[in-house]
Amino acid sequence: MFTVYGTSGQLFRGTIEQLRQVGGVGALARAHRVQAVGRDGRDTTSGQTGGSGSVGAKATPGDELHRGALQAYTQTQKGTPQRHPLSTVSDLMSREVITLPDSATVLQGWQVLSDKAVGQAPVVDARGRLVGLLTRADLLQPERLPTPDQHALVWRALMLQKVSDIMWTPVPGVGPDSDIRRVARVLLDTGLPGLPVVDDHGQVTGFISRTDILRAVVTDPPLDLWG
Repeated sequence: MFTVYGTSGQLFRGTIEQLRQVGGVGALARAHRVQAVGRDGRDTTSGQTGGSGSVGAKATPGDELHRGALQAYTQTQKGTPQRHPLSTVSDLMSREVITLPDSATVLQGWQVLSDKAVGQAPVVDARGRLVGLLTRADLLQPERLPTPDQHALVWRALMLQKVSDIMWTPVPGVGPDSDIRRVARVLLDTGLPGLPVVDDHGQVTGFISRTDILRAVVTDPPLDLWG
């Protein structure tokens, strides 16, 4: 089930087919999110054996703790990982969602996106209900940015604007039990980097992004995304 929220509250609730007929929810310039993709998992203790027949320095308590941790990790990797179906938003969504109050300034919004290393954040009103979505693309639109020859006060005025003046609104929201494929379809149709996940009262409970969907596709062990 999809919804659309704006500054006046819920504007729509229905299926993806009905959502496509809602005016004002169209394409958006894409914002990109950059994330780390992995970490070197090599065992750096190679060559530092600690058995009774080993030759070399005596193992320290720190070495023993390190070795024990590695053995415990190895035990968790034994056995054949079982595939399981991932078919709804609740299976993939990020639950620790970052939101912005609609009273925040553009400067505050930019700082949050930068500090949290995210490309977008849902905007909520004083009651925590979804009213919009702020993306890096919103902040970097050339026609919105002052030119280099303009006075510093112009830049200051921009930074003091409310995010509610430049956010993407109305914005689609999605329920946690919605089908992932339909969410992917909405992301393609709108060009949005992701959708806020909301409950029946418009409260933001999570966020489902392109990255979340792609991560599920490439995760090892393989996941039966459409099972």
